[in-house]
Amino acid sequence: MSAEVIYGSELAQSLRDEMKDEVTALRDKGIIPGLTVVLIGDDPASKSYVRGKQKASDYVGVDSELIELPKSTTQEELLSLIDTLNKKESVHGILVQLPLPAHIDEEVIIEAISPEKDVDGFHPISIGRMMTGKDTFYPCTPYGIIQMMKSKNITLEGKHAVVIGRSNIVGKPVGQLLLSENATVTYCHSRTKNMEQYIASADILIVAVGKAHFINGDHIKEGAIVIDVGVNRIEDGSLTGDVDFDSAKEKASYITPVPKGVGPMTITMLMHNTIKSAKKANGLL
Repeated sequence: MSAEVIYGSELAQSLRDEMKDEVTALRDKGIIPGLTVVLIGDDPASKSYVRGKQKASDYVGVDSELIELPKSTTQEELLSLIDTLNKKESVHGILVQLPLPAHIDEEVIIEAISPEKDVDGFHPISIGRMMTGKDTFYPCTPYGIIQMMKSKNITLEGKHAVVIGRSNIVGKPVGQLLLSENATVTYCHSRTKNMEQYIASADILIVAVGKAHFINGDHIKEGAIVIDVGVNRIEDGSLTGDVDFDSAKEKASYITPVPKGVGPMTITMLMHNTIKSAKKANGLL
């Protein structure tokens, strides 16, 4: 067996083409979806992510504003800016790029963003709505993962999904979204004992630990669906995932690559959430 590769980059492009048409129709009605990204400091990885978001915004027609602030920006100054953006009608989505400098409390900043503009899906109210099955903005990476599997008509109901990693950004919410699709979910993490037995039983394996080649083909079940969320730069300068792709693809039925896998879908779901926010703000949802 050699797995079918799920290229998130291809699905992302297809979805962005649809969004472009949708935004054109909204603009014809005088509705211009607006996203403001706040970047503090000069972290190269953060700058790269922000460039990707701006490129996607330009493509689909979202009005994107980038506010760059020095690393010395105080928490009070950032909270004041967020308050201004919360009140600005032309802004439908607010994204404060993480990580933040050590002197700024990320939780305080996330909770300051209006839930109606929380297009990252990180606000406790957004998470609470997701947990209870209410309409909300889903966190972008987990939402993208679900869309990738659905694009291949993969049945999630009744499957045993094993999530390796329990971060608030990926691990926890993707497990909840899988639960909402009637999968049976097991979380594994650094304190899990006998992790191998859980991995070997997984119909769906989602790996988000940030360790290059943490999983290889020997670990996984024959025919498993393997979703690799990790992005790791190795000694030769190339990017690789948390899964050893070459060995895993020989046992999996579906697998995502790194790069061109989950990453492009994250930004695409951010566009989706921003457009959704604009529609809700104008009474179209």
